[in-house]
Amino acid sequence: MKLRGLVPMMETENIVETVEFYRDRLGFKCQGLYPDEENPCWASLVKDSVELMFTVKNAHTKVEGAVMTGSLYLYPDDVDQLWESLKYKTKVEYPIENFAYGMREFAIRDNNGYLLQFGQDISD
Repeated sequence: MKLRGLVPMMETENIVETVEFYRDRLGFKCQGLYPDEENPCWASLVKDSVELMFTVKNAHTKVEGAVMTGSLYLYPDDVDQLWESLKYKTKVEYPIENFAYGMREFAIRDNNGYLLQFGQDISD
């Protein structure tokens, strides 16, 4: 058996607001909504080679609110340019800085409270 990819599917209270956040602030395109645009309960968002899926809570979910103990770590080709475009448009978790482990990165929170980290290798 071969794994062909990984696409996170995260819960949200509001699909429309989430699509707007990722589209308008991060440049994602909405690849699909289910069942339709008027009352979606699922969305697929794509930017370059990154895909994220969002779904509303289902009857099997017992946890309240958006919960993730980790973060989504994304690799832009120009982290400084992305920082400049986002720093006043989003909730900043920590500003851009260089880290001893060879990454230049920053982090923001999306409209659901999920942590999004953006990093670029500077070890060379």
